[in-house]
Amino acid sequence: MHLTRAMDNRLRIRGLSVVYGKVPAVSNLDIDAAPGEVVAVVGESGAGKSSVGAALLDLVDPPGRWNADEMRLDGVPIDYSASHVRGRDISVIFQDPQTALNPLFTVESQLVHMVRHHLGLSKSEARTRAVEMLEEVGIPDAEARVQSYPHQFSGGMRQRVVIALALACKPRVVIADEPTSALDVSVRAQILRLIRTLCQNRGMACLLITHDMGAVAEIADRAVVMRHGASVETGTKQQILSRPMAPYSRTLIAAVPPSHRRIDRFALPDSGAIASDRRLEKWLRNRPSASKDVPLSISGLGKVFGGGRFVGSGGGVRALDDVSFEIGRGEIFGLVGESGSGKSTLAQIAAGLLRPTSGEVRLLGKPFGATTHPRFMRAYRSGLQMVFQDPFSSLNRRMSVMEAVMEPMQNVPRSEALHLVTTLLERVGLPADAATRKPHAFSGGQRQRIAIARALAGRPDVLICDEPTSALDVSIQAQILNLLKDLRDDLGLSMLFITHDLPVVRQMCDRVGVLHQGRLVEVAATETLFETPKAAYSQDLISYLPRLPDLQPLIVKDTQWPASV
Repeated sequence: MHLTRAMDNRLRIRGLSVVYGKVPAVSNLDIDAAPGEVVAVVGESGAGKSSVGAALLDLVDPPGRWNADEMRLDGVPIDYSASHVRGRDISVIFQDPQTALNPLFTVESQLVHMVRHHLGLSKSEARTRAVEMLEEVGIPDAEARVQSYPHQFSGGMRQRVVIALALACKPRVVIADEPTSALDVSVRAQILRLIRTLCQNRGMACLLITHDMGAVAEIADRAVVMRHGASVETGTKQQILSRPMAPYSRTLIAAVPPSHRRIDRFALPDSGAIASDRRLEKWLRNRPSASKDVPLSISGLGKVFGGGRFVGSGGGVRALDDVSFEIGRGEIFGLVGESGSGKSTLAQIAAGLLRPTSGEVRLLGKPFGATTHPRFMRAYRSGLQMVFQDPFSSLNRRMSVMEAVMEPMQNVPRSEALHLVTTLLERVGLPADAATRKPHAFSGGQRQRIAIARALAGRPDVLICDEPTSALDVSIQAQILNLLKDLRDDLGLSMLFITHDLPVVRQMCDRVGVLHQGRLVEVAATETLFETPKAAYSQDLISYLPRLPDLQPLIVKDTQWPASV
C-alpha cells in the first residue's frame, strides 16, 4: 500500500520551458520528485532555477510565459484555476523571511488566515493548528510566541515561521527557494535538518532551489544541475558530488572551497588577470606611508551603542568587549562569527568610520581611539581601503569606471592616471575598455573586480574585506579569492578578511580570530583552529562545516567556466 502511494504521489514535470519576452530562461526541463524525496535544482545566478519554481506555482509574470508538455501531481494534471493548488497542494519556503512575512500582522494572524482559507477550520481550530505548527518547527513556548510579530523573532526563528506557514496546510510538494542563504552557519544547519525531517515525516516532495553545494550534500537525494536554462546533468546526490560526468558540473563543484583541507589556490582556467607592468608595480609599491610599524594593531577595543559613553557606565548594548589582536605585514587575518558577534562593527572602527567607546586602534603606528580629534582622521585613513560586500552599492553608479578608480589617486598627473587606471583594470582581470563604462554594465563579479581596483588605487597598506564574496556565485568567488591572494603576494598587502563562510576562511587566511557576542574567544593559526579548536564556541562552529568531495584534481581542459565574470 505504501509502495502504491509512493508511485502515485509524486511531482512529474516534462518539457518545461519559461520565456521572458524573447529571452529563454528554462528550456525543455524534466524533473521527478517522489514522496519524502528532496530534489536539488542547482546552478549559478541566471541558470533558471527560480524560474522553475515560479512556473510550478504559475507565478511567472508578464511578459514572461511558461508551458510544459506535462505538469502532474499524483499522476493528475495540475489545474491552476483551482484555488487550492497554491498553498495547499504546492507551497513555497522563500529566501528572505523578513519580506515573506507581513510585518503588520502577528504570526498567529498569518497562520490562522492561511489554515482557514485552505482547510476550512474554525478560528479556534485554526489557532490550535498554528500553535502545533510552531511546535513542530522547533519554536519554544509556541503558545506565547504565536502572538508575536515577525520583527520580534531572530533570523533563524523567522525562517522557522516561514516553514510553518508553508507546511500548515499539509502540501504534497514544497519549493524551498534558497532557504538558508541569509542565515548563519549554525542556524543554516538547523533549518536544513528541519526541512529534511519534515519532508520524510510528512511524505512531501521537496524541490530545493540552491547554489549551495553544501546544502545539496547534507539533505538532497537527487540533483539537477542547470546552466543557461537547461539541465546539463541529473543524478543521485552521490553521483553528482563524487562522480560528475558533465564538465560544467565538475567545474561547479570544484569551485566550492574545500572544508577539510587547505589548498594554495583554486585550479581554475585563466581568469584573465595579467601581470602588472613596471610603472604600475612601482607606483603601487611606492606607498605614501612607507611605515615600518605593524600594519594594524587593536588593543582593548570596546564599543557600546546607547547608554553611557564608557564601557561599564551602565545601559546600552555592548557590541565589542576588550578585543585585541595584530595583523602582520603581508598577513591575511580572518575574523569569523555569527550575525551580531561584532564583526562589521570592528571593521568600521578599524576603518575610522565609527568611534570606539574604549581601547585603541593603531594603523601603521597612527592611533585612533575614543578621544582622537576629527582633524587627524584623514591621516589615519590614508593607509587603509575597504572592499565591501555589495560592489554595486559601494560604487557611484553615475561615475564611469575610469572616474571611480581615478578618484583615490592623489597628486597624479591626468595622463599618468589614465595609464595607471587602464593597467590597474587589466591587473584585476578586466579589459582596458571597461574604463569607459558605468557599473550597471557589468556582472556582479566584474563589479567586485572594479571595487578591488578602486581600493588598490589608494595604495593601501591594509585592505579590509567585509564579506567580499558572499554575494557571488561559487565560480566567481573562486576567481576573486585567487585574485586577492595574488595581490597579497605581489604587493605585500595586509588584509582583515571578515566573513561567516568558514571554508573560505580556511583557504584565504593565515590566522583566524573567532568573535562571539563581542568577545574574541580564540585566535589561532588557520589549520590549528580547524583541526584542534580550543574554545567551545569555535568547536561548535567547526562542527557545522559541510563535507564535500574534493574535486580540485578533476579540473580538465574541457571545463566550461563562465566566460564573463
